[in-house]
Amino acid sequence: MALVNVWHLRKVAEASAKPCDICYKPTQSVLITPDNKDHFYTCQGHLKDRGFASPIIDEADVAAKAKKEAMDREIELVKKEYEEKIKKRKTTQDEKNKSEKGKGSDKAEAEDKKSEDEAAKAEREQDEKVFATYGIRRPCVVDHPTDQSDYQEPKSITCD
Repeated sequence: MALVNVWHLRKVAEASAKPCDICYKPTQSVLITPDNKDHFYTCQGHLKDRGFASPIIDEADVAAKAKKEAMDREIELVKKEYEEKIKKRKTTQDEKNKSEKGKGSDKAEAEDKKSEDEAAKAEREQDEKVFATYGIRRPCVVDHPTDQSDYQEPKSITCD
């Protein structure tokens, strides 16, 4: 039976560290066969030596890693474009709102007052319907001044 020249690199605990089989420096790196029958300790210096050992490169893993990196770059590019588009849209919308406010600030105030008047009118109409349905008279509210010396009793009060 021939020894296959394929070794896997494993790390051991620091307490289990032994000297390198070649230079006798303490190391945690162990090269072991795939069937776990043989092993030897080697230091990092020997693992980096191309004359001693060279890694087996899996082409499929390299291709998958390159594809993943390309996808990540493309995703980042799309994210940046989207953020720029959102910023541009927001700035144009802000500019549009500012120009509308500058041109039609009176219009905006008039529209606000009109909507308030319409809301008050709608509430009054709803109250009238409720009062008419249940036969309730509309309540009258009379504001009394805080200073009683100026207060004069009204002769007649009319309610809308």
